[in-house]
Amino acid sequence: MTHGRATLRQLRKTALLVMVLTTGGRPAQAQSAVDLKPTPQQTEWQDLEFGVILHFDTNTFLDREWGDGTADPKVFNPTAFDPNQWMRAIKASGAKYVVLVAKHHDGFCLWPTSQTDYSIKQSPWKSGKGDVVREVSTAARENGLKFGIYLSPWDRHEPKYKDPSAYDKYYNAELQELASSYGDLVELWLDGAGSTGRTYDFSTIISTLRTYQPNTIVFADTGLFEYGDARWAGNESGKIEYQNWNVVDRLGYRRWRPAEADTPLRKLHWFWHPNDEGSLKTVDELLDSYENVVGHGGQWMLGVAPDNRGLLTDGDAARLRELGDTIRARYSRNLLLDHTQVDANVANALDSDLDTFWSAPDHSHVATLEVRLQKPITFDRAQTMEWLIEGQQIQRYSIDAWENGRWTPVVVSSAIGHRKIDSFAPVTATRVRLNILASTGEARIREFSVYSVGDSAPKPR
Repeated sequence: MTHGRATLRQLRKTALLVMVLTTGGRPAQAQSAVDLKPTPQQTEWQDLEFGVILHFDTNTFLDREWGDGTADPKVFNPTAFDPNQWMRAIKASGAKYVVLVAKHHDGFCLWPTSQTDYSIKQSPWKSGKGDVVREVSTAARENGLKFGIYLSPWDRHEPKYKDPSAYDKYYNAELQELASSYGDLVELWLDGAGSTGRTYDFSTIISTLRTYQPNTIVFADTGLFEYGDARWAGNESGKIEYQNWNVVDRLGYRRWRPAEADTPLRKLHWFWHPNDEGSLKTVDELLDSYENVVGHGGQWMLGVAPDNRGLLTDGDAARLRELGDTIRARYSRNLLLDHTQVDANVANALDSDLDTFWSAPDHSHVATLEVRLQKPITFDRAQTMEWLIEGQQIQRYSIDAWENGRWTPVVVSSAIGHRKIDSFAPVTATRVRLNILASTGEARIREFSVYSVGDSAPKPR
């Protein structure tokens, strides 16, 4: 599974409605990375932090990961289809949105498209009158989750695929149906798998999307850099193992492109397979992935797959709930709340309100945010969130503890971004500070918090 994304030039055509997301077309004159800022749509999407991508089609009934486009639509016949059951478990995990694979590489469509008969119209499910996209999107919203779609450009069934021009029209028509008929779409995946050497008419595709969905975030790998609003982190391990900067430079384009990292709930499996309970990841494995993505300023996309009944297995549903319970328990108690009196500026970083922020002095490039505690605390995790409306400012920082009459750094690192989780050996202190060692402009911090997780040794960041 590889990924793809969308362009700013098309958004500028709708500038009266929304801010643009890219400047597409030819490389614009080089800009300083520090001058680049996110759009409102990008910052809203980054605040979601955790999404789920759903794989469910003929592969589910044939014990396959990659369909070849020859599966008989009659194999698609879930006997207990219940997307509300999926959404309850997904909601419990802490995810904020879902992306449904409306068409995978095999070309089978989960909605009654007018573009092909290779769809649920030819399945026995609901006598060919069903609409998986409709039911899943409704269930998502009823459970407080945003909804998006994955529409594979690669199509191993459709005969028009051999004719690039004809297929571009076909794909664009499919996208128009989805973009105009299923409410607001939070995200569109442009997955590049299987498309090596093939060029699609992305300008028209994005124009169509923007006509109906001006605020949708388009996810793509850097090969489609000018068409994307967010970028693939580069692997499916579910980790961002580098300092994560939101501004990326590719071939003369510098753009705000936040990273999204995807990984399946089951090891190496995006679709459900029978007799496969041993592949379910442990809570610790999932938590490590979460902390290395969300905790590195990225978007975490977890792959979840209903079984051939149309339900999440009991094990999958339970694991999602366990994951959510663990994350909430781990980060529910900010130990800095037991502080002595602070001024209004510092209070803005401790109030759990993401609409407020602490600000360093005007025109400063170094600063400190200090919190004094009413009694000693022991902690081994820190979370820091940067206010990104004006761009990613902080280049280098330390988190220091007051020990034995002096400041001792427990973390020295770079690139805070949307959210940074730092882990370290337990330390006990009566004063804690975030020390901004270098910033391109005034540092702004939405939230600063420390926790006692107590699960061991430091992990490199």
